[in-house]
Amino acid sequence: MNYVDLDPALQPLIESYLESADRELLAPVLTALGADAAQRLAPLSDVADKNPPRLEQFNREGDRVDTIDYHHSYQELQKAAYEEYGLSALSHRGLHGWDDVPPHLVKYILSYVFVQAEFGLACPVSMTDAAARTLRKFGDGEQIAEAIDRLISTDSDHRFTGAMFMTEIHAGTDIAQTSTVAERDGENWALSGRKWFASNPDADIILTLARFPGGDDTTRGVGLFMLPKHRPDGTKNSYVIDRLKDKLGTRSMPSGEVTLNGAYAVQVGALERGFRQMAEMVNTSRLSNAMRATALMRRSINEALAHARQRVVFGKALIEAPLMRMTLLPLQAEAEAALGLVFYAGDMLQKADAGDASAAAQIRVLTPLAKHYICKRARFVTGEAMEVRGGRGYIEEFPDARLVRDSHLGSIWEGSSNVIALDVLRCIRKQNTHQLLAETMTQKLNTITLAEAGPETRELLTRWTAIVDRGDVILSAEPDAAEALIGGYADDLAQLIMATLLLEQADAEVSRDDNFRKLLVARTFIGSNITADENAVVDTLSHFENIVDGQAVPRSAVSTGVVPTPAPVA
Repeated sequence: MNYVDLDPALQPLIESYLESADRELLAPVLTALGADAAQRLAPLSDVADKNPPRLEQFNREGDRVDTIDYHHSYQELQKAAYEEYGLSALSHRGLHGWDDVPPHLVKYILSYVFVQAEFGLACPVSMTDAAARTLRKFGDGEQIAEAIDRLISTDSDHRFTGAMFMTEIHAGTDIAQTSTVAERDGENWALSGRKWFASNPDADIILTLARFPGGDDTTRGVGLFMLPKHRPDGTKNSYVIDRLKDKLGTRSMPSGEVTLNGAYAVQVGALERGFRQMAEMVNTSRLSNAMRATALMRRSINEALAHARQRVVFGKALIEAPLMRMTLLPLQAEAEAALGLVFYAGDMLQKADAGDASAAAQIRVLTPLAKHYICKRARFVTGEAMEVRGGRGYIEEFPDARLVRDSHLGSIWEGSSNVIALDVLRCIRKQNTHQLLAETMTQKLNTITLAEAGPETRELLTRWTAIVDRGDVILSAEPDAAEALIGGYADDLAQLIMATLLLEQADAEVSRDDNFRKLLVARTFIGSNITADENAVVDTLSHFENIVDGQAVPRSAVSTGVVPTPAPVA
């Protein structure tokens, strides 16, 4: 089994977004990881989930050590992620045949396949990557340079892992309430306080927030600091892990409560810009959250399809039942639409880093939009897929229950859904990004030459006009009303982006391969999510196998009929 071969959307998107030289370098490592994830890493993840890490606070001499004992299955997963595939280093150095840094999409593609096997470890991997990026952008000095060098290393004896300690009991969403304090200690700082939810708490390099002397009581009074596990002289830094969390999901990876007792720390960037600088790490992790949620969807659908094919009910395979197909096909479309948005966001991040102002504005809003919508939908998709397996899916011997448990964290990590929606509102208020997105997506739709996509294209163009008007109304509304409306608006905006990208990809696949499969996927997604038209989905069921297996669909199989009357535009 190979997870890459089971994914009908992945290779065509790679063909559309990556240059040929990058595709050639990616192909062998992607094929190897696809097989490795399915055959070795997924079973290791099942074992690691049932053997969570244990905190050893004291050694036998009575000394405080705060070491975390990991099961060997998790250690093997760590070796694969950090060393064999270099997932945390791919955005920072040449690997797998690249002389220079590969495009960001290479990291997201490989991580997407890896997460289908193991979700929990992907959090430390993402934070390690994001910590290196943040330190590189805002830090300076020899200690920070060494930290970056070790965070992006794939050498088992040299590499570091990263973490971010933000959450406090009263300062999760409201960072201005951060109570951890920083006091000058020579050229550096001493931090004291409690961090209440710290994933990967035994990381080598931690980025954290603390109030600094003379700072005001807003987020401008919170500075960003690098907290190493060890002081420069090699001694253990002055903080302790109080306990590990008993969590619903991500049981393989430790999260804990940490108390800082005058811990040695190095200032990162300007003190009064600490929160804004930490936002760089948070936003990078948020986009990774969307990617991970997409991977959970893909794995859960694979499991549901495998079960439906072999389960015989009333004398025929379950997958032949029309209602089962009507259940599975929208899930397939949901996962493909999510993957398309992840690809587009990764591409925008690449262009933003290269200085493209429009891409920078887009990725600023695409990141919270993707996290807000995809992470919530992953809870639904994994739950529906688990139900396909019935009672077997609910028991822990199968992976479905773990996928459901893990899926709930995406909407909580790095800001719960309401926090993320308010971030979308800030983007729209600051840069009118709803208009920028509409202009960008409308341009994409207007360049589609595929006649068979005409009805869907016209439908989306109409809805883009309407959603810009809705955004303008939200901007002119009273603050309380705007906040109340932004959650639903963010979801609708994300769906329109995803539908547009599906049609764009459908046009590309027809032009490149004369394959109309993606158009059927787009019709399924639009019927399920945009127009609420079940008949549009029913019309695609006759090509169910082609869609879920990635088989080609000829032009003769696709009608150019008018889209049925849609639901009214809100």
